[in-house]
Amino acid sequence: MGTAERRLAPGDGMAVRRGPEAPDRDIPVDERRALWVEEPARRRRMPDPVRTSAVRAVIIIAVTMIQAMVAFFCTMAGSWLAFPMVISSIAGTVVATWAALDIWVTRQVWNQRYGVVSDPSSTARALRRERRRARRQARATERAQERIRRRGGTGQLSHP
Repeated sequence: MGTAERRLAPGDGMAVRRGPEAPDRDIPVDERRALWVEEPARRRRMPDPVRTSAVRAVIIIAVTMIQAMVAFFCTMAGSWLAFPMVISSIAGTVVATWAALDIWVTRQVWNQRYGVVSDPSSTARALRRERRRARRQARATERAQERIRRRGGTGQLSHP
C-alpha cells in the first residue's frame, strides 16, 4: 500500500493505514531512493555557434520536407499550386544542403579557433627534458669557470 492512506467504510473489517505508520516514513531523507540519478554526459556539449547552426539547419530541413510533401500532394491533386511548390522545394533543397554544410564549416572553424588542445607527446617531452638538463649542465660548468676566474685562478695548476 505504500505511503498512501487507505479510507474504508466502517465495518469493512480491514485496517486503515495512515501516513506516519507507512513503512518508508522511518527512512531518513538521505537514504530514500532518488527519483533520478545524475550521470556525467557521454559527450561534451556542442559549442554555441555550432548548436545554433544545427538548430537552424534542422528547421530549414523540416520546412523543406513539408514543402516537398505539399508539392507532391498538389501534383497528385492536379492543383495550380503544384508548379510553384516544386520550384520552391528545389530551392529549399539547395538551402537545406547549404545549412547542413554550414554545420560542418562552423564546427571546423570553431575547432580551429578554440578546440586545439596542445598535448606534446612523451617523445617531445623527453627531448625537452634532455635539452633542459644539457642547458643546466652547461650553466653549472660556466658558473664554476666564472668562480675560478673571480678567485684569481686559485685551484689551477698554471695561469693562462
